[in-house]
Amino acid sequence: MSADVDDGSERTGVWLVGARGAVATTTVVGALAIRAGLAGTTGMVTELEPFAACGLPAVRDLVFGGHDVVSTPWVTRAEELAAGGVLPVRLVEAVGAELAEAESELRPAPATGHPGRDAEQIVADLKSFRERRGLARVVVVHVASTEAACLPHAAHRDENALAEALAGGGPVLPPSSVYAWAAMQAGCGYVDFTPSTGARLPALDQAARRLGVPYAGRDGKTGETLVKAVLAPMMAKRNLRVTSWSSVNLLGGGDGATLAEPAANASKTASKSRVLEQILGYSPQGSVRIDQVQELGDAKTAWDLVTFDGFLGARMRLDFTWQGVDSALAAPLVLDLARLVARAHEAGRCGDLEELAFFFKDPAAGAPHDLATQWQRLCAFADDLATIPVLAA
Repeated sequence: MSADVDDGSERTGVWLVGARGAVATTTVVGALAIRAGLAGTTGMVTELEPFAACGLPAVRDLVFGGHDVVSTPWVTRAEELAAGGVLPVRLVEAVGAELAEAESELRPAPATGHPGRDAEQIVADLKSFRERRGLARVVVVHVASTEAACLPHAAHRDENALAEALAGGGPVLPPSSVYAWAAMQAGCGYVDFTPSTGARLPALDQAARRLGVPYAGRDGKTGETLVKAVLAPMMAKRNLRVTSWSSVNLLGGGDGATLAEPAANASKTASKSRVLEQILGYSPQGSVRIDQVQELGDAKTAWDLVTFDGFLGARMRLDFTWQGVDSALAAPLVLDLARLVARAHEAGRCGDLEELAFFFKDPAAGAPHDLATQWQRLCAFADDLATIPVLAA
């Protein structure tokens, strides 16, 4: 998306952490294809009628940049995804030149071993991106590999203490939270699309509210957990007692390799497991398993077995299989969230955007987990945004 294009519209930056990964690459190829009129918006929630009047930035006005620890060119990543059946070959060929041009906005992820200095570099990169491209706002979206659960630290409770700890260089924050902190310091919205800690620390919430920036998260709800968020409320509202719910998730690709690591796997399974307890009010027997099957590539298969009791103790069961292409499910939600968080920022919202729980497996404490209630709150949020004038370009 060329910096020379100027049709009078305000443009919004989307800074992708893990920019060369499958989800980020699919997101950018999809946005370029939509802009060129080569693809539709299937899978994008914000293209539905309730969002038509709430003043979201257009997909054509999104400008992409990002950080990654690897240097594989975006075009090469897109070609790899096309070879794996994730992206249509014709679209990769059609937007290849624009994708190569967008490569100029990617930067190596800072990795000095000093979180404070890493944060300073991220802030500098974000501010430079915004100024260089003349952007009205920037939203940072974390789509990098899942981290292990964050160890508690006294500085997590207070913004000032956290700033001091970062200046001292200690390992006070995991990388996802360094990005959240830096995004806030740079005046950017932030989205946690993974189960990593990200912005979910009291000190970071304090920073977001003081600096007037919004954030949302965490862990994008793209597949099996989406189905749980529909079926579990059905069981609860029919007063059917769920006695067990077992889930087996099989996936390959980079996500599968990451989740083969026990600490990252534990972080992900914990995120996926919370929905049942939150909706049912109790934890049925059973477990969530995530296994790597490299042959599957970016495809994902999940099998769930549910047992439940009915009237007079009748024993019953339900099982379902979910098969999907993970990046194709995630990418439109990344575009949705970038647009919604940018608009919320423009409208003066700050702190945790709990109304965006619809998009996440593990939303903020107190947010609903059943999909129908989440949808109602999301639509009410859109209605509120529609009452706030869009700033003139």
